[in-house]
This record gives sequence, C-alpha cells and structure tokens, in this order.
Amino acid sequence: MDILLVDDHRSVVEGTKMLIESEPGMKVTIETDVYKVPDLVRLKKFDVMLFDLYMPNMNGADLARKILEYVPDAMILIYSGFEIAPHFNLLMESGVSGFISKTSTREQLIQAIRCAARNEAVVPVRLLRQLRRQEIVVQSETGSEETTITQEEEKLLRELAKSKSNKEIAKTLMISQRSLEYSLTGLFQKLNVGSRVEVIKKAKSLGILPAEDLY
Repeated sequence: MDILLVDDHRSVVEGTKMLIESEPGMKVTIETDVYKVPDLVRLKKFDVMLFDLYMPNMNGADLARKILEYVPDAMILIYSGFEIAPHFNLLMESGVSGFISKTSTREQLIQAIRCAARNEAVVPVRLLRQLRRQEIVVQSETGSEETTITQEEEKLLRELAKSKSNKEIAKTLMISQRSLEYSLTGLFQKLNVGSRVEVIKKAKSLGILPAEDLY
C-alpha cells in the first residue's frame, strides 16, 4: 500500500513514516512542501494520503481541494494534532475522506489508513451529528421570494459582524482569501447588497443575525 504523508514538520513526518512502515506492506512517501504535492500525485498513484491541517502557505483543506481536481477519487485523511470540530463542516466540504489525530495510537493510525483504502469514511462518532447540514430560509421584505442561506454563509456573516479583516476570516473559516472573496461576492448578490455594512444590516433585518451586537 502506497501512502503519501504531507506535513511541514520534518521530525513529525519522519517519525510517522517509521510508525506506519512498521506495518508489513505499507510504504510511505513524505513531502514537506505543499507546492510540490500536485506534481507528486500526478506522477504516482497513492492508495491513501494524509495531510496536516495547519501548514504554511496552504492548509490541509485547500490542499485536498486542489488534489481532488487532479485525482477525483483520492482518499485523503486530515492528520492533525489540533481540534478539528470547529472546522468539521468546511473540512467535509473540501472532499476529505476522514480524520485521524496525531495523538492516536499506532493501531488506530494503521486502522484508519486501512479503512480509507477500503473507501470507508474515518470520522469520530462525536462529530457525526455535524454532518446534518442546516439552511436558513428567509423571505424578502415584500414576501414575494425566498432566499436560502447555507450554514457556511451564516458562519461567514457572523465573522463579518465581528468586523474582522478578510485575512482573519479566511484563517478562521479555513479557506483561502480568494475562496473567501468568491463567497462574499455570492453572498452580496444573494442578499442584493454592495458592502459589508449593508450585508450585516440586511442579515439583521431578515433575522439571520441578531439585531443586537452580540459579537
């Protein structure tokens, strides 16, 4: 089984490589530079890929999206030492097949890799409830039409209400600044507004955000 491990910490990947390769039949290729990963996956087929979540220049979610453009059936696991619950829905939308903590035992890590190789999702039970996507349906002031606001758009609105910069919001939501700009444009068009101030005001008037400043 060929496995690709992407992490910017050399000591971490070397240690994890030894851990995984102690299992018969598993061979690990390591890469610490996210920009080299696309070329790597185009040249070689990997059964399972493990991406660190927080890396310089590109996080694991954005890297997964990019790799899935080249290899749509890639089995990608987020391998992180940080809590992923706050970003769970965003990570699921990135197309990853599951998650495994860096604090997991060798047996848990090997089992997660084998599950992913069998096209099985690897998701902690405590996070399964977050798979239920929620949407907010609001009516226009005239009541003549409805607008659907997704859970991720609601999160974006909440961050905007905190007066954060695009860079800060992109980091919080685990998306690139370009993806954020696309999301903002779509949200502005959906709510028929042209600025941050207007979109927050509109969201409050529609009941998407609380009228009071709770942020």
